[in-house]
Amino acid sequence: MKVVIVSIGDELLIGQVVNTNAAAMSQMLTASNFDVVRVVTISDKAEDIEECLRTSLQMADVVLITGGLGPTKDDITKHTLCRFFGAKLIEDAASLRNVEERFKVLGYEVTPVNRMQALVPDNCTVLLNKMGTAPGMWFDVDGKIVVSMPGVPDEMQYLMEQCVMPKLRSRLDNSEIVQTNVIFQGIGESFLSDLVEQWELALPKNIKVAYLPQAGMIKMRITATGTDRQAIERQLFAERDKLIAIAGQYVAGIDCQSMEECVAQKMLQHGTTLTSAESCTGGTIASRITRLPGASQYFKGGFVVYSNELKENILGVRHDTLETFGAVSEETVTQMAENARRRANADYAVATTGVAGPSGGTPQKPVGTVWIGVASAHKTVTRVLHLGNNRSRTVERTVNNVFMDLLKLVDEECGR
Repeated sequence: MKVVIVSIGDELLIGQVVNTNAAAMSQMLTASNFDVVRVVTISDKAEDIEECLRTSLQMADVVLITGGLGPTKDDITKHTLCRFFGAKLIEDAASLRNVEERFKVLGYEVTPVNRMQALVPDNCTVLLNKMGTAPGMWFDVDGKIVVSMPGVPDEMQYLMEQCVMPKLRSRLDNSEIVQTNVIFQGIGESFLSDLVEQWELALPKNIKVAYLPQAGMIKMRITATGTDRQAIERQLFAERDKLIAIAGQYVAGIDCQSMEECVAQKMLQHGTTLTSAESCTGGTIASRITRLPGASQYFKGGFVVYSNELKENILGVRHDTLETFGAVSEETVTQMAENARRRANADYAVATTGVAGPSGGTPQKPVGTVWIGVASAHKTVTRVLHLGNNRSRTVERTVNNVFMDLLKLVDEECGR
């Protein structure tokens, strides 16, 4: 089934709010073998909404809409859908009870404006929103499906997972889709493509490959389709094994969504622990690790030592090292990693120090110069990176490179 995703909101068009809904919806739909043919962002104008609906229904079986369902005057999606489908608004008892119960818990009185959230077109199926007050609305007209949901991400997520996806899946045929992904690090996209070209050209017609480059890494998504799930799984994983045999030296992880997820899998697999010592990355390593559930099982904590004073006083970097070689040096990052590991009593430590920019560089150490280090009880590995003058990109690439070096050292000492 072909699907169009429509995001409504002026705040999306002007860049005030990042459209995470469309990405999340696309991922859910693709994983269930729906064909997302277009993603559109439009303004809060009735004529734009109606025109988009007409166009979308010509090219797709399903149109999923988010946004414009709030209680304020600028939220016009519900009224526009009423006009488009020739409906009238009625009060839905279950939706009203939901509003009243939520306001009671919060200790608020339900005002006439809030009560309007329970008004729905009389020809829709109401999707009760347990995460908010605006219900979702499912229209089934002439074999086409239109679903309207709130733009609040957690409310959209709830309705998609609990209501929309189960109903949509019931309309699918018996086709199956299986996906796997492999994360590569230390090789550019074009070089990776050249390396695996013969493998890719020889893939069966039901297996497709997509390259998804990010800062310092490439995620390759491999998708297989068919009617026999077990058969296509065997086929897919056999092809993935062939890929790893060709490009295994660059593989950071399998079926991970990020480098930190690869790290989590590896640390938990071997029962090892980790700490971090960060200067130029300012706590980003610790933040990315701890945003994943279960991080406390292997991550001891981190040190953010931005100044030389804290490098000395907190981590014990020698004063003469900083004076002689500077904060951005192999000698300093070595002591940061080794001392952090000992002080946290961890199996491994990672460390970063550099010039993230856009200022602070010198001819000897220009902006984008970063030293990274990984230490275990047996070995310390360091290297210098030259990452350019984009501060946020430098930090992101630094973190991904640190994770890659950590994975390599753990593999070397613990095995894959």
